[in-house]
Parts: sequence; C-alpha cells; structure tokens
Amino acid sequence: MELEESKESQKEPVITGSTATEMDNLFEEKETEAQEKVEAALFISGKFLNLQELIMLTDVNPIMLKEILHKIEKKYSRGAITLVNKTDSWKMDVAEKYHFMINKLATGKTEFTKAEQETLAVIAYKQPIKQSVVIKIRGNKAYDHIKKFHEIGLVQLKKIGHTNELNLSEEFYEYFHVVKKNNNSDDSVILEKVSEE
Repeated sequence: MELEESKESQKEPVITGSTATEMDNLFEEKETEAQEKVEAALFISGKFLNLQELIMLTDVNPIMLKEILHKIEKKYSRGAITLVNKTDSWKMDVAEKYHFMINKLATGKTEFTKAEQETLAVIAYKQPIKQSVVIKIRGNKAYDHIKKFHEIGLVQLKKIGHTNELNLSEEFYEYFHVVKKNNNSDDSVILEKVSEE
C-alpha cells in the first residue's frame, strides 16, 4: 500500500485543457508587455538604440527581443510611423512620405529663428568652417546660435588654436532627413533630401 502511494506521489502533474489555456494566456500577456516595453523605449528615445541598449532598458531577453523587433517592424510597415533599422540599431520614425512635415516643423519659427536657420545654413554649406569665420559672416549673435546647435547635437566643435572648427553631426542629417553626398570635383559636401521610395 505504501509503495503504491509513493508511486502516485511521484507522478507528474496533469495539465488539463483549462490549465494549458491559462498558461497560453499568461505567456501572451508577458509577450505583449515585453513588446509594449520595446515600443515605448524606441518611441521615447528618439534615437537609434542597439540590442544591448534595448535589453538594458526593457529587461527583455535577446532572443525574444529580436522576435519583437521583427513584429514591430511588420506592425508599422504601413502607416505614418515606421521602425528604422540601421546597422543593427533601431528607432521609431515618421514614415518617409511625411518627412516634409518634419522639415516644416523643424525649420519653423517655434524651433529655430530665421537668424538661427541662416547661421546653420552657413555651417552646412561651408563645413568644415572655423567659428571665427561664421562670426564674421553672421555677426556676434552667431555665438549663441552655435552654442544652441552644439547643445542639441546638430553641430560638432573641434578646438583649433583660438577658435573652433564646426562640422555637422550625424544627428543633423537624421534631424533634417537629408543625406550627405561627396562631390567628386572637390571635397565639399552636398546635402540632398532623402528621396522617397
């Protein structure tokens, strides 16, 4: 009798249909929660995040994270928002057909004054350019403009003697949705609007 009882206590638990359904529901809830965390991280960051950064932010395991990124990419494949993948880094962005709206907002009065836009245009056209040259062209107010552009990451500064050399940053190209194109006749950089696919 004791032998039979010990055999019965060693049996594996039986998974009923309702238990399996509960487990499936729990797994789906966890998967949905993980996907929402990843979407939130991508949306809030506003910049490209690699796998390691996403894992640290969301606490989602790498295998599940890759699957989630694939699902998000599929989810946003049509519509105003899209998931952009660049060298194994991802970010949420506005679909290319709506970039004209971003450019309008980014260059509008609320973001940059007309004077700031003109200073940024000089830097973009002449880069690399010495800060002292920009000041000669644009006047003393350009110091404030350059400081603002540097603080928000659009312009990089490199100390050269008593002045700085100014260059556009990668964030500039992403912010304004333009690409740089080298002109083979000289070493200047031409800005081109990202073409629609």
